Amino acid sequence: MADFGLFETMYSAGAIRRIRPDPVPDEIITKVLDAAIRAPSGSNAQAWTFIVVKDAAKRQQLGAIYKKASAILTVLYADAKPPPHMDQSKFDRFWRSVVHLFNHMGDAPILIVPCLKQSMWTNAASLPDDIKARMASAARLAGSSIYPAVQNIILACRAYGLGTTLTTIHAFFEDEVRQILNLPPDVQSYALMPVGYPQGKHGPVSRKPVNEVACLDGYGKPWPG
Repeated sequence: MADFGLFETMYSAGAIRRIRPDPVPDEIITKVLDAAIRAPSGSNAQAWTFIVVKDAAKRQQLGAIYKKASAILTVLYADAKPPPHMDQSKFDRFWRSVVHLFNHMGDAPILIVPCLKQSMWTNAASLPDDIKARMASAARLAGSSIYPAVQNIILACRAYGLGTTLTTIHAFFEDEVRQILNLPPDVQSYALMPVGYPQGKHGPVSRKPVNEVACLDGYGKPWPG
């Protein structure tokens, strides 16, 4: 592991979609997973499971699902224009790397699938209907108990010289993923992460200035920093 400081790691842990097929030692993956479980989770339930897929056949199966899901994403991105902070050439490079992963997800030596068990709120049915309706609209909050762990995986991979990225389009075919990984009914996948040594180099992460994305006391008043 390189001697990276926390902020140096965060500032250079960009999405890596081009990954070499070289094997990754199990002991490094164990350390990455140990970093993942240091993340917070709702009620400290730690109701997560991290499926590490090394089997070549299963990796290819998941890669085929990801490729199939890419057809949906390609339609969604049809005729997309670069966001204001990206010029066309940078957007084109981004999209080429996305397409590369469409075709090579199953070639990564490791796939990590972070999963989460259903909510521990077993007595929700006893709540009044109006409250239950509010809870249904807040279903997106479940990710707060798994995505901090995903971010820890990203940072730990960077510290160990590995590359990875957070992807989710496999969820278009969750039933097929569930069958491949033998997931029980109360467990759902939240990400599909290729892990391995990058084909290129880690670089500084480019982002918009803080005062363009942060507000003071309410939407629309830029943070002055």
